Amino acid sequence: MKFKQFLVRITAALVLFSGAASASDYSTIALAVGGYDLVSYHKGSGPTSGNGHNLANHKGNIYAFSNAKNKSAFESNPEKYLPAYGGFCAYGASLGKKFYGDPTVYKVVDGTLYLNLDKKVQSIWNKDISGNISEANNLWSSIKYVPAAEL
Repeated sequence: MKFKQFLVRITAALVLFSGAASASDYSTIALAVGGYDLVSYHKGSGPTSGNGHNLANHKGNIYAFSNAKNKSAFESNPEKYLPAYGGFCAYGASLGKKFYGDPTVYKVVDGTLYLNLDKKVQSIWNKDISGNISEANNLWSSIKYVPAAEL
């Protein structure tokens, strides 16, 4: 009888502790793009914060979404929603640099999300958006894997 109870308890413990990943699994991991819902940027009303109920892991980065529909949209086509230049500042990329991309300072151009360092930098970037995007696209392949401190 004691052996049977032991087996039941062991089985219950295994089931309890071997489930799918939950929000608690990511509690010490920083969320990508400051925890903002990447799909929300493309809906026209501005970015919204994601939550711990709708997390997705893409290439080692954890993204939060405000609802299951947005999470599903991202998971079906992440490249559509990921910010350009790995989330680094778009203007910085046009200079061959990697600066922090503030998720509240952004612009969606032709379906692509571009982040910038701050509003002052974005105002400079805005003066020649297409030229800056073109220059950043040309330089990105040569700086993509270079640590920011080395640029």
